[in-house]
Amino acid sequence: MQEMFSVYLESRSRISFIELYVEFEQSAVDRDIELEDYNSDSEEEFESNYEVVDSGVDEDQADEAMVADVANVANALANQQPFVEPSFMRSLDLEAMHEPEFPQYVNAAELPLMPDGEFTVGMEFSSREAVIKAMKDYTICRGVDYRVYESKLTTFYAKCTQYGAGCDWLIRVTKMSRKFCWEIRRYNGSHTISQDHSKLDSNTVAEAIKPLVEVDPSIRVKSVIAEVQAKFNYTTSYRKAWLAKQKAVESIFGGWEASYEALPIWFEAMCHKEPSAVVHFETMPAYQGDDLVPNIRVLHRVFWSYYPCIRAFRHCKPIVQVDGTYLYEKYKGCLLVAVSQNGNNNIVPIAFAIVEGETSEAWHFFLSNLRQHVVTRDGVGLISDRHDSIRAAIARSNGAWSPPRAFHMFCIRHIESNFLRKFKAPYLQKLIVNIGYSRTVREYETRYQRLRERGEAYTNWLDRIPREQYALAFDGDIDGVT
Repeated sequence: MQEMFSVYLESRSRISFIELYVEFEQSAVDRDIELEDYNSDSEEEFESNYEVVDSGVDEDQADEAMVADVANVANALANQQPFVEPSFMRSLDLEAMHEPEFPQYVNAAELPLMPDGEFTVGMEFSSREAVIKAMKDYTICRGVDYRVYESKLTTFYAKCTQYGAGCDWLIRVTKMSRKFCWEIRRYNGSHTISQDHSKLDSNTVAEAIKPLVEVDPSIRVKSVIAEVQAKFNYTTSYRKAWLAKQKAVESIFGGWEASYEALPIWFEAMCHKEPSAVVHFETMPAYQGDDLVPNIRVLHRVFWSYYPCIRAFRHCKPIVQVDGTYLYEKYKGCLLVAVSQNGNNNIVPIAFAIVEGETSEAWHFFLSNLRQHVVTRDGVGLISDRHDSIRAAIARSNGAWSPPRAFHMFCIRHIESNFLRKFKAPYLQKLIVNIGYSRTVREYETRYQRLRERGEAYTNWLDRIPREQYALAFDGDIDGVT
């Protein structure tokens, strides 16, 4: 190295020269090479770039010698040609070193601030999606609308829907490859007219109401409309608000198809965590129109009961009440539930099922599994409504839900509801309930006679129901029935 500097100094004194200060823009290829050089794990490259101290020489002495040589060379060069600060260095912005390396990605998700709520030429956006969102927010807040005339990978061009008919509003946004952003290159604002718009679509509303839906998935559509009115100053239609709520629910909790596909996984995880839990699936072939889809089966019915519910029933009153409720969403069906009652008269759920509807086959599936896995003791009372499918399922249960193993009774509240539907006499509802709650024969006959005095049609209708299946006075003293 010293010999090289000596040759340089000797030749330098004999050659006149001009010092050039050239600022190079480093290309992507150069950066790759530089990174490769300085991040190499090669042992040969490491030894060629770094001086290795000989094992016989003290390391500190070697360092001192090298520092001294470098200092001598530097002094010699400085004495030969005094350093003069080049002009370009005087204009350097030293604060730039503290700026982020890629400023275009800082707060990329945030939309730029618009003075007076208006766009301006030169305004930058992080992505094409950010441009479209800003456009939607702008038009919704002002009650105006636009039509897209050009939408390409590098250009977005739109005009007011009334352009040429009283409004000159237009905007052109272009992708700037060197700046890694989208920039407004042309803008005519603001709108000179106001009209209804279609940009407040269900997707935009769904994004706006996500926080509300996440807290309360059962939020009413009227509340969604009120939220849109407060946020966008626009009253959306009921259909659009309903559709937006469905999209928000799907975005947060998943769609119907995904939820049903996840059912086996959830039940498998439940049984893995609690092996004593009970799950029973029934599937059926899948059809596309009238054609059978090979190797595909879909959910038909599923019964399940949690082990804590099974254990809890052992300490409940010997009564079981069953009922069903319809599912009104995309996939129709019915949810069947069985409950019991503890010593404090609190409701204890003990079994569940999702079936195709309240058919005799579905009730037979539910009651069979309930009897086999949960209600295993005899002498229990089974309370239900007077649905024909339930009575048909009990009739084909091979005595599992018939005396003396079980006693089928009707819910007095359902009888009251059926009576009101038949006679439209709400003033007699309480009397019907009291007849069912009569604990003695005398109480029953007194209230029954009072109903008969109001009209024989009422008692004739009630006589069609066996009194031992709804009145406590004739229930055979089943333990626990109140």
